Amino acid sequence: MANRQATVEYLTTTKIGEKGQLTVPKQFRKDLGLGAGAPFAVLRLGDGLVLLPEQQRFEHLCQQVSFALTSAGVTPEAFLATLPEARKRVLARHYKKSDPAKKISRRQSRGQREK
Repeated sequence: MANRQATVEYLTTTKIGEKGQLTVPKQFRKDLGLGAGAPFAVLRLGDGLVLLPEQQRFEHLCQQVSFALTSAGVTPEAFLATLPEARKRVLARHYKKSDPAKKISRRQSRGQREK
């Protein structure tokens, strides 16, 4: 990971191209290890925009999760032990088995529309 400073630094002025593209200064791309196609989060802050590399945003989220778990006294082993049950709940919520009586095949519904 690049060495980040906590200060705000003016880099340069850039323009929006015809297709809405911005040119990120080369030194900034180099310092953060950003190549073509690197994903960015675009955040609105009042009348301004904040561009945040997705990798940086993801790392920040991981730090927050780690801090929350550590603060709550949750060990890695205890956390991992909860995953199978959590996975079951997520799958049950998102992939509920529907009532077969309510299912109408595409062929049946198409036939009903044609009548």
